[in-house]
Amino acid sequence: MNEIRFFCPATIANVTCGFDVLGLCLDTVGDEMVIRKTDDGKVSITRIEGQELPLQTERNVAGVSAMAMLKALGSSQGFEIEIYKKIKPGSGIGSSAASAAGAVFGINKLLGTPFSATELIPFAMEGEKLASGALHADNVAPALLGGFSLVRSYEPLDVIKLHTPGELFASVIHPQIEVKTADARSVLKHSVPLKKAIQQWGNLGGLVSGLYTENYELISRSLNDGIIEPLRSLLIPKFNQVKQAALDAGALGGGISGSGPSIFALSKGQVTAAKVAEAMAGIYAGAGVDFEVHISGINVEGMRVLS
Repeated sequence: MNEIRFFCPATIANVTCGFDVLGLCLDTVGDEMVIRKTDDGKVSITRIEGQELPLQTERNVAGVSAMAMLKALGSSQGFEIEIYKKIKPGSGIGSSAASAAGAVFGINKLLGTPFSATELIPFAMEGEKLASGALHADNVAPALLGGFSLVRSYEPLDVIKLHTPGELFASVIHPQIEVKTADARSVLKHSVPLKKAIQQWGNLGGLVSGLYTENYELISRSLNDGIIEPLRSLLIPKFNQVKQAALDAGALGGGISGSGPSIFALSKGQVTAAKVAEAMAGIYAGAGVDFEVHISGINVEGMRVLS
Protein backbone atom coordinates (compact mmCIF):
# COMPACT_ATOMS: atom_id res chain seq x y z
CA MET A 1 0.00 0.00 0.00
CA ASN A 2 1.49 3.30 -1.15
CA GLU A 3 -1.44 5.65 -0.43
CA ILE A 4 -4.18 5.85 2.17
CA ARG A 5 -7.23 8.09 2.66
CA PHE A 6 -8.92 8.18 6.04
CA PHE A 7 -11.28 10.01 8.40
CA CYS A 8 -9.78 11.92 11.36
CA PRO A 9 -12.46 12.40 14.03
CA ALA A 10 -13.15 15.42 16.17
CA THR A 11 -12.88 14.91 19.92
CA ILE A 12 -14.14 16.37 23.19
CA ALA A 13 -11.48 16.82 25.86
CA ASN A 14 -11.81 17.31 29.63
CA VAL A 15 -15.38 15.87 29.66
CA THR A 16 -16.47 18.09 32.56
CA CYS A 17 -14.80 16.48 35.60
CA GLY A 18 -11.80 15.02 33.73
CA PHE A 19 -9.64 18.09 33.08
CA ASP A 20 -6.57 17.14 31.00
CA VAL A 21 -7.17 13.40 31.56
CA LEU A 22 -10.49 12.43 29.94
CA GLY A 23 -11.60 12.66 26.32
CA LEU A 24 -14.08 11.12 23.90
CA CYS A 25 -14.22 10.58 20.16
CA LEU A 26 -16.99 11.90 17.90
CA ASP A 27 -18.37 10.12 14.85
CA THR A 28 -20.11 12.62 12.57
CA VAL A 29 -17.57 15.45 12.42
CA GLY A 30 -13.93 15.26 11.44
CA ASP A 31 -11.25 15.90 8.82
CA GLU A 32 -9.99 13.74 5.99
CA MET A 33 -6.35 13.11 5.19
CA VAL A 34 -4.49 11.51 2.31
CA ILE A 35 -0.94 10.26 2.82
CA ARG A 36 1.26 8.66 0.17
CA LYS A 37 4.80 7.32 0.09
CA THR A 38 7.48 9.25 -1.81
CA ASP A 39 11.09 8.55 -2.73
CA ASP A 40 12.60 11.85 -1.61
CA GLY A 41 13.01 10.94 2.08
CA LYS A 42 11.07 14.03 3.21
CA VAL A 43 7.79 14.68 5.01
CA SER A 44 5.90 17.26 2.96
CA ILE A 45 2.53 18.91 3.51
CA THR A 46 1.41 19.31 -0.09
CA ARG A 47 -2.20 20.44 0.29
CA ILE A 48 -4.50 21.91 2.94
CA GLU A 49 -8.10 22.69 2.07
CA GLY A 50 -10.76 24.23 4.29
CA GLN A 51 -8.52 26.35 6.51
CA GLU A 52 -5.47 28.60 6.23
CA LEU A 53 -2.74 26.61 7.96
CA PRO A 54 1.05 26.45 7.41
CA LEU A 55 2.38 24.06 4.77
CA GLN A 56 5.88 24.12 6.28
CA THR A 57 6.47 20.70 7.83
CA GLU A 58 8.06 21.99 11.03
CA ARG A 59 5.23 24.48 11.57
CA ASN A 60 2.36 22.05 11.00
CA VAL A 61 1.19 19.68 13.74
CA ALA A 62 0.87 16.82 11.24
CA GLY A 63 4.42 17.33 10.03
CA VAL A 64 5.89 17.55 13.52
CA SER A 65 4.10 14.40 14.65
CA ALA A 66 5.13 12.51 11.54
CA MET A 67 8.78 13.48 11.94
CA ALA A 68 8.78 12.44 15.60
CA MET A 69 7.46 9.01 14.64
CA LEU A 70 9.90 8.49 11.76
CA LYS A 71 12.81 9.57 13.95
CA ALA A 72 11.84 6.96 16.55
CA LEU A 73 11.74 4.32 13.80
CA GLY A 74 14.97 5.45 12.22
CA SER A 75 13.11 5.51 8.90
CA SER A 76 14.15 7.55 5.86
CA GLN A 77 10.92 6.88 3.98
CA GLY A 78 9.34 10.00 2.51
CA PHE A 79 5.67 10.96 2.67
CA GLU A 80 3.28 13.52 1.20
CA ILE A 81 0.37 14.64 3.38
CA GLU A 82 -2.87 16.23 2.22
CA ILE A 83 -5.26 17.63 4.83
CA TYR A 84 -8.92 18.41 4.19
CA LYS A 85 -9.99 20.42 7.23
CA LYS A 86 -13.61 20.30 8.34
CA ILE A 87 -12.86 20.96 12.03
CA LYS A 88 -12.24 24.64 12.57
CA PRO A 89 -9.05 25.49 14.48
CA GLY A 90 -9.87 26.99 17.85
CA SER A 91 -13.30 25.38 17.98
CA GLY A 92 -12.54 23.28 21.05
CA ILE A 93 -13.23 19.91 19.40
CA GLY A 94 -9.69 18.81 18.64
CA SER A 95 -8.75 20.33 15.28
CA SER A 96 -4.99 20.09 15.89
CA ALA A 97 -5.37 16.64 17.46
CA ALA A 98 -7.14 15.32 14.35
CA SER A 99 -4.19 16.35 12.17
CA ALA A 100 -1.49 15.25 14.59
CA ALA A 101 -3.09 11.87 15.30
CA GLY A 102 -4.04 11.43 11.65
CA ALA A 103 -0.48 11.87 10.42
CA VAL A 104 0.93 9.13 12.63
CA PHE A 105 -2.05 6.85 12.05
CA GLY A 106 -1.74 7.02 8.27
CA ILE A 107 2.03 6.66 8.13
CA ASN A 108 1.89 3.77 10.58
CA LYS A 109 -0.56 1.98 8.27
CA LEU A 110 1.62 2.58 5.21
CA LEU A 111 4.66 1.21 7.04
CA GLY A 112 2.90 -2.02 7.99
CA THR A 113 1.77 -1.01 11.51
CA PRO A 114 5.05 -1.06 13.48
CA PHE A 115 3.30 0.71 16.37
CA SER A 116 0.07 -0.04 18.22
CA ALA A 117 -2.52 2.73 18.47
CA THR A 118 -1.46 3.40 22.07
CA GLU A 119 2.20 3.63 21.06
CA LEU A 120 1.32 6.35 18.53
CA ILE A 121 0.00 8.70 21.22
CA PRO A 122 3.39 10.22 22.29
CA PHE A 123 4.21 11.14 18.69
CA ALA A 124 0.84 12.85 18.20
CA MET A 125 1.41 14.70 21.47
CA GLU A 126 4.43 16.40 19.89
CA GLY A 127 2.06 18.00 17.40
CA GLU A 128 -0.23 19.09 20.24
CA LYS A 129 2.77 20.70 21.92
CA LEU A 130 3.37 22.77 18.80
CA ALA A 131 -0.28 23.87 18.78
CA SER A 132 -0.77 24.65 22.46
CA GLY A 133 2.65 24.63 24.10
CA ALA A 134 1.78 21.59 26.24
CA LEU A 135 2.17 17.84 25.83
CA HIS A 136 -1.41 16.73 26.44
CA ALA A 137 -3.13 13.54 25.28
CA ASP A 138 -6.82 13.98 26.08
CA ASN A 139 -7.68 14.74 22.43
CA VAL A 140 -5.18 12.62 20.49
CA ALA A 141 -5.79 9.53 22.65
CA PRO A 142 -9.52 9.18 21.88
CA ALA A 143 -8.85 10.10 18.24
CA LEU A 144 -6.46 7.15 17.97
CA LEU A 145 -8.14 4.68 20.30
CA GLY A 146 -11.81 5.59 19.82
CA GLY A 147 -14.45 5.87 22.53
CA PHE A 148 -13.51 7.36 25.90
CA SER A 149 -9.84 7.61 26.91
CA LEU A 150 -8.45 8.17 30.39
CA VAL A 151 -4.91 9.46 30.83
CA ARG A 152 -4.05 7.80 34.14
CA SER A 153 -0.53 9.25 34.15
CA TYR A 154 1.64 11.50 31.99
CA GLU A 155 4.97 10.52 33.57
CA PRO A 156 5.16 7.76 32.55
CA LEU A 157 2.40 7.98 29.95
CA ASP A 158 -0.40 5.53 30.75
CA VAL A 159 -3.59 5.77 28.70
CA ILE A 160 -6.63 3.54 29.19
CA LYS A 161 -9.51 3.05 26.76
CA LEU A 162 -12.78 3.02 28.69
CA HIS A 163 -16.10 1.33 27.96
CA THR A 164 -18.65 3.35 25.97
CA PRO A 165 -22.40 2.84 26.60
CA GLY A 166 -24.20 2.19 23.33
CA GLU A 167 -26.97 4.75 23.84
CA LEU A 168 -24.71 7.69 24.68
CA PHE A 169 -24.83 10.64 22.26
CA ALA A 170 -23.17 14.03 22.23
CA SER A 171 -24.63 17.39 21.22
CA VAL A 172 -22.02 20.07 20.53
CA ILE A 173 -22.60 23.74 19.78
CA HIS A 174 -19.77 25.93 18.52
CA PRO A 175 -20.46 29.66 18.87
CA GLN A 176 -18.47 31.57 16.27
CA ILE A 177 -16.27 33.37 18.76
CA GLU A 178 -12.61 32.89 19.63
CA VAL A 179 -11.31 31.66 22.95
CA LYS A 180 -7.53 31.41 22.84
CA THR A 181 -6.08 28.39 24.61
CA ALA A 182 -3.56 30.70 26.31
CA ASP A 183 -6.39 32.81 27.72
CA ALA A 184 -8.29 29.71 28.83
CA ARG A 185 -5.17 28.50 30.63
CA SER A 186 -4.40 31.88 32.17
CA VAL A 187 -7.67 32.02 34.14
CA LEU A 188 -6.95 28.75 35.93
CA LYS A 189 -5.66 28.62 39.47
CA HIS A 190 -2.52 26.67 40.39
CA SER A 191 -4.05 25.28 43.57
CA VAL A 192 -7.55 24.25 44.62
CA PRO A 193 -9.18 23.69 48.01
CA LEU A 194 -8.98 20.12 49.23
CA LYS A 195 -12.78 19.93 49.52
CA LYS A 196 -13.24 20.75 45.84
CA ALA A 197 -10.49 18.33 44.84
CA ILE A 198 -12.20 15.51 46.73
CA GLN A 199 -15.49 16.29 45.00
CA GLN A 200 -13.76 16.24 41.62
CA TRP A 201 -12.07 12.88 42.29
CA GLY A 202 -15.42 11.45 43.32
CA ASN A 203 -17.12 12.71 40.18
CA LEU A 204 -14.39 11.35 37.90
CA GLY A 205 -14.53 7.95 39.60
CA GLY A 206 -18.32 7.99 39.40
CA LEU A 207 -18.26 8.85 35.71
CA VAL A 208 -15.85 6.02 34.89
CA SER A 209 -17.99 3.60 36.90
CA GLY A 210 -21.13 4.87 35.17
CA LEU A 211 -19.59 4.26 31.75
CA TYR A 212 -18.68 0.67 32.57
CA THR A 213 -22.00 -0.18 34.21
CA GLU A 214 -24.01 1.84 31.64
CA ASN A 215 -25.68 3.58 34.56
CA TYR A 216 -26.94 6.77 32.93
CA GLU A 217 -28.18 8.26 36.20
CA LEU A 218 -24.71 7.84 37.71
CA ILE A 219 -23.17 9.39 34.59
CA SER A 220 -25.53 12.33 35.02
CA ARG A 221 -24.70 12.81 38.71
CA SER A 222 -20.99 12.66 37.96
CA LEU A 223 -20.92 15.23 35.13
CA ASN A 224 -20.08 18.10 37.46
CA ASP A 225 -17.00 20.32 37.57
CA GLY A 226 -16.43 22.68 40.48
CA ILE A 227 -12.85 23.58 39.57
CA ILE A 228 -12.33 24.47 35.90
CA GLU A 229 -15.78 25.27 34.53
CA PRO A 230 -16.60 28.14 36.94
CA LEU A 231 -13.47 29.97 35.72
CA ARG A 232 -13.49 29.19 32.00
CA SER A 233 -17.22 29.61 31.52
CA LEU A 234 -16.76 33.36 32.03
CA LEU A 235 -14.99 33.45 28.64
CA ILE A 236 -17.98 31.95 26.79
CA PRO A 237 -21.06 34.17 26.30
CA LYS A 238 -24.36 32.63 27.48
CA PHE A 239 -22.61 29.51 28.77
CA ASN A 240 -24.83 29.03 31.80
CA GLN A 241 -28.00 29.59 29.79
CA VAL A 242 -26.89 27.12 27.10
CA LYS A 243 -26.01 24.47 29.67
CA GLN A 244 -29.28 24.93 31.53
CA ALA A 245 -31.24 24.71 28.28
CA ALA A 246 -29.50 21.40 27.55
CA LEU A 247 -30.38 20.03 30.98
CA ASP A 248 -33.98 21.20 30.67
CA ALA A 249 -34.22 19.37 27.32
CA GLY A 250 -33.13 16.10 28.91
CA ALA A 251 -29.33 16.06 28.76
CA LEU A 252 -27.47 13.99 31.32
CA GLY A 253 -24.95 16.80 31.74
CA GLY A 254 -22.28 18.65 29.85
CA GLY A 255 -19.72 21.39 29.95
CA ILE A 256 -16.96 23.11 28.00
CA SER A 257 -15.41 21.11 25.18
CA GLY A 258 -11.64 21.41 25.50
CA SER A 259 -10.78 25.01 26.26
CA GLY A 260 -13.89 26.24 24.45
CA PRO A 261 -15.75 27.96 23.01
CA SER A 262 -17.70 24.83 22.07
CA ILE A 263 -20.16 23.53 24.66
CA PHE A 264 -21.13 19.86 24.76
CA ALA A 265 -23.90 17.84 26.35
CA LEU A 266 -24.25 14.07 26.72
CA SER A 267 -27.65 12.40 26.40
CA LYS A 268 -29.18 8.95 26.45
CA GLY A 269 -30.45 8.31 22.93
CA GLN A 270 -30.22 10.18 19.65
CA VAL A 271 -33.75 11.61 19.89
CA THR A 272 -32.93 13.34 23.18
CA ALA A 273 -29.58 14.51 21.81
CA ALA A 274 -31.39 16.20 18.91
CA LYS A 275 -33.79 17.95 21.31
CA VAL A 276 -30.83 19.06 23.41
CA ALA A 277 -29.02 20.45 20.36
CA GLU A 278 -32.15 22.39 19.36
CA ALA A 279 -32.46 23.86 22.85
CA MET A 280 -28.81 24.88 22.92
CA ALA A 281 -29.08 26.45 19.49
CA GLY A 282 -32.12 28.42 20.59
CA ILE A 283 -30.11 30.34 23.15
CA TYR A 284 -27.54 31.58 20.65
CA ALA A 285 -30.13 32.19 17.93
CA GLY A 286 -32.02 34.42 20.34
CA ALA A 287 -28.83 36.28 21.21
CA GLY A 288 -27.82 36.82 17.59
CA VAL A 289 -24.66 34.72 17.88
CA ASP A 290 -23.65 32.64 14.85
CA PHE A 291 -23.01 28.98 15.64
CA GLU A 292 -22.59 25.45 14.33
CA VAL A 293 -24.24 22.38 15.87
CA HIS A 294 -23.15 18.74 15.77
CA ILE A 295 -25.03 15.65 16.98
CA SER A 296 -22.95 12.51 17.21
CA GLY A 297 -22.75 9.06 18.65
CA ILE A 298 -19.53 8.16 20.42
CA ASN A 299 -17.08 6.81 17.85
CA VAL A 300 -15.55 3.67 19.40
CA GLU A 301 -13.31 3.02 16.37
CA GLY A 302 -11.40 6.30 16.12
CA MET A 303 -9.57 6.84 12.83
CA ARG A 304 -11.35 5.19 9.91
CA VAL A 305 -9.77 4.14 6.60
CA LEU A 306 -11.79 5.33 3.59
CA SER A 307 -9.65 4.03 0.74
